[in-house]
Amino acid sequence: MSDETPNKTQEVAEFDLDLHTYRLLQAEPFFASLSRRIHKSATTAIPTAGVCMNEGSGTFEMIYNPNFFASLTDREKLGVLMHEMYHIIFEHVTGRLPPEGMSKMWNIATDLAINSHLMNDLPKQGLFPTKDRFESYPLGMSAEWYYSKLHSKLQQDQENKEGAFDPEHNKSDGQGDGQGEGGMPDTLDDHSGWGEADQDTRQMAQERMRQAVEDAVKEVQSKGQGWGNVSNGMRERIIDMITPKVDWRKVLRYFIKTSQRSNKRSTVRRVNPRYPYIHAGKKVNRTAKIAISIDQSGSVSDQMLTVFFSELNGLAQHVEFTVIPFDTQVDKDKVYVWKKGQRKQVERVLCGGTCFNAPTKFVNDNGGFDGHIILTDMEAPKPIPSKCQRIWFTTENCAKNPYFQTNEKVIGIGI
Repeated sequence: MSDETPNKTQEVAEFDLDLHTYRLLQAEPFFASLSRRIHKSATTAIPTAGVCMNEGSGTFEMIYNPNFFASLTDREKLGVLMHEMYHIIFEHVTGRLPPEGMSKMWNIATDLAINSHLMNDLPKQGLFPTKDRFESYPLGMSAEWYYSKLHSKLQQDQENKEGAFDPEHNKSDGQGDGQGEGGMPDTLDDHSGWGEADQDTRQMAQERMRQAVEDAVKEVQSKGQGWGNVSNGMRERIIDMITPKVDWRKVLRYFIKTSQRSNKRSTVRRVNPRYPYIHAGKKVNRTAKIAISIDQSGSVSDQMLTVFFSELNGLAQHVEFTVIPFDTQVDKDKVYVWKKGQRKQVERVLCGGTCFNAPTKFVNDNGGFDGHIILTDMEAPKPIPSKCQRIWFTTENCAKNPYFQTNEKVIGIGI
């Protein structure tokens, strides 16, 4: 072997993904921006690649096997990078788990959803709709849609006593081009680290990553770089994910219109020589003083709480407000003012039952509020009347099937 001939063993051992990322992502401005915000670690503990949460820092990390990456073409390296970042972007690891929790079935469903948009960019071990075992599955559906189809297929196979996989017993090492136990194929990447972090770490990592995605979107848009090969459908979903679903300006106008308070200040104007007797007047500034009660009872899921805080980060771009966490009572020591322009992470400080009288009484007794917004799953009896305008903020499903009927405004948001 001549000195110019590369030593394959040495080349593999020294493979550093960070050194290749800039080159690989030159044509992908959005992913290049996001990649700078995600730490990458080489390890031989997994066969391919994956994402996990660092419990110490509360952040996402991408882990990869250098031997696996060294064996890929540049196009495949790029495809795997984008695949892992899509898992993080769409919260497959944190907020969007099915009711049954983490399972092999969910792992496969999330891969099918992502790989619909990377059909020609991944190694052959990848799982793809319209191909092989998933030939009847259409492209471009959500992870929840594929999960539902897989679940139905499992039930059908069990009824027919055919060989079907059990998502709870079919644990995969996360990689392989073979079949898992029970005949279900393994995913390309490693998902074993998805369920390891505690809930506090999940929430912190999810909020930080939402901010990272938002920053990456702003960077791409401000520089006019374009989105590279990100499809229009994926682009819309990413932007929709970071955009508050509530038109807070409209809500604030509603409170201001019904408010009896206003701030008046003198306006200084230059005297017009044609009309010297017209003096400075009064300008009316209307500002709504808002109380936000956040239901922190046990029936409010962590996913719902995350959505609530995401919306409040949007509201804080327009106005400051008083935050009142509650379950069956209000702890005055936990009430605080959320300043305009601040961003906050998800925080659960209570976890009891639910009583809407508690926050309503607190707002009624601490006068001066123009509006009261209650973020909740509405799983409690109707409360006492409010002395100010009250709006209920919940999920679309809870809005359609509330525990009680009310003539007050109810805003439902999809989760």
